[in-house]
Amino acid sequence: MTASTTMSTDEVAERDRAPQWCEWIYRHFGGLQSDLYGDTVFDGHIAASHAGDVILTRLEANRHRVLRTASLARRSDTAYLKIVAPWQGSASVQQQGRQACARDGAWVIYDTTAGYEIENPERCDHLIVMVPKDDIGDRQLRFDGVMARRLGASGISRVALETMRNTYQELPNMSEAAAQGAGELIKQLVRLSLQELSGVDTSLTQREALRDRIRTHVQQHLRDPALSVDAVARALNCSRRHLYNAFAGEGESIAAYIQRMRLQACIRDLQQAGPHARPITEIALSWGFGNLSHFSRVFRDHTGKSPTEFRGS
Repeated sequence: MTASTTMSTDEVAERDRAPQWCEWIYRHFGGLQSDLYGDTVFDGHIAASHAGDVILTRLEANRHRVLRTASLARRSDTAYLKIVAPWQGSASVQQQGRQACARDGAWVIYDTTAGYEIENPERCDHLIVMVPKDDIGDRQLRFDGVMARRLGASGISRVALETMRNTYQELPNMSEAAAQGAGELIKQLVRLSLQELSGVDTSLTQREALRDRIRTHVQQHLRDPALSVDAVARALNCSRRHLYNAFAGEGESIAAYIQRMRLQACIRDLQQAGPHARPITEIALSWGFGNLSHFSRVFRDHTGKSPTEFRGS
């Protein structure tokens, strides 16, 4: 039987749960900053096991975000490719200028040796798999174009998803030797999934390429109040239909994506305290919000607090 590690906020006083959770996440995943969307009440559970040198973690928690900065990535002793595969809820991964969102039936892969950000905007139940990066790469496989990509819908990546899930669930019944063999199988299936993703130019990868172009344009023009779906279509010389098709299955429209990116930028600025903190109105206007009542409404919808309450929390 393989050993496991468990951590639960049930065993922590309610006022201490949020900071304790942030500490657990930082320690367990080798350097991650956490943000709880300003929530002060938090509930979370972590259960982790090893299949050889592959680490499988089930994470159940209220909504939260995590950030790995470039400096935190440089401090890490071990390089992993990391996978998030939701059972419930969603996970949105941003890395290398790309973003991919997964729900049940899909997984997203990213690289712990570079910075990344993950949003879990609703209560989640995720399987998180960490695979040693050196065991996956070879001279034929380049990681540059395959990080922050969604997989698992079909083919070998679907087999990989089911294998990761089944391995985690059966680890308590496995011997150490069997668990190590299961870990080796996971690594092989992840490698095959990435090889397939990097080597096949399909309508799916073409759509992903357009989605990357859309996101890049949005990030570059986020401060422009005139940024809209029509403006993006004109800039990229494509139709609105192509833009909508590129975002099909992402769980949000392009307009919702633009709004979320603006809100995230405002949140970062509002978290800057001290004598040089900028006024809320100035922050909202600088990130393309022309209507302040609309900004306050969508900010509350996103965070559960008004901008003033958020800044004071």
